[in-house]
Amino acid sequence: MAETGASSLPSPPSARSPLFRAEQFVWLTARVLEQRLFAYHFLHGAPDAVEAALDAYRNEDGGYGHALEPDLRGPVSQPLHTAHALRVLDALGRCGGQRVERVCRYLTSISTADGALPAIHPSQRGYPVAPFVPVVDDPPSDLLATGPIVGLLHRNEVWHAWLFRATDFCWQAVESLEKSHPYEVEAAVAFLDAAPDRSRAEAAADRLGRLVREQRLAALDPQRLDSFPVASGYAPGEHHFPHDFARSPESLARAWFTDDEMARSLDHLAAEQQEDGGWPIRWRQWAPAAALESRPLVTIDALRTLRAYGRFVG
Repeated sequence: MAETGASSLPSPPSARSPLFRAEQFVWLTARVLEQRLFAYHFLHGAPDAVEAALDAYRNEDGGYGHALEPDLRGPVSQPLHTAHALRVLDALGRCGGQRVERVCRYLTSISTADGALPAIHPSQRGYPVAPFVPVVDDPPSDLLATGPIVGLLHRNEVWHAWLFRATDFCWQAVESLEKSHPYEVEAAVAFLDAAPDRSRAEAAADRLGRLVREQRLAALDPQRLDSFPVASGYAPGEHHFPHDFARSPESLARAWFTDDEMARSLDHLAAEQQEDGGWPIRWRQWAPAAALESRPLVTIDALRTLRAYGRFVG
């Protein structure tokens, strides 16, 4: 009986494999939440443990704070923290019920006049924040914050009054994009990949893909990065690649790139794993704690993307 029980346990990652090296990096550097997320995704860890760690970031107003998104420090709830929390709940298959009802009440309370979300609510003022994140008194609606949240709620078939105007905002913002930048496009994709009107989403994604190629927002050849511009305000070398837009083969953004372009992108992603087992952050680093907390997040995302495309090696 002892032998039968032992054989049913998951096999550990092979020593020095990409997964083993990443696991050592996570145990060495990550917060409890990312440790449990890594265990959930790759080591058959329990979802309850992840959710318990996530609850530490939840506030009484129904939103999330406490530097869940590492570039925003301090306790106050923010849309970007809350989007992060919803991504975790979505990964667990638990993006619904009373916990999301509370989130939607929080989103309603901080919405702008047109029913969408600001990137940064002014309650952030007085707490440390990345210098590239402006805090203003009357912030406008922003696709960067609204698109991913609306997409996640639709993906999980959440219905709440807040979603109606916020969805309309996302459609208008996505369909009117002209001059854009990679993070805004990624937010648009997060919305389009889950928008209920699939034919409209496909048409919008087709147009957006042409814009990405025309404006050269994706570095299509990692060996020739000097040929691709970095968006204004981004850090030197902060390129974005096909896998950043199409994080799985099911994404509408996958159709924007040829098989060869995607293969080169994934090769580059795999090769970015550093000697310590983690993946680097490409955006501007401004504080040691924010950089340290961000790398495990990037590492988990890299492994999940590689696995989604069948590139994962355990």
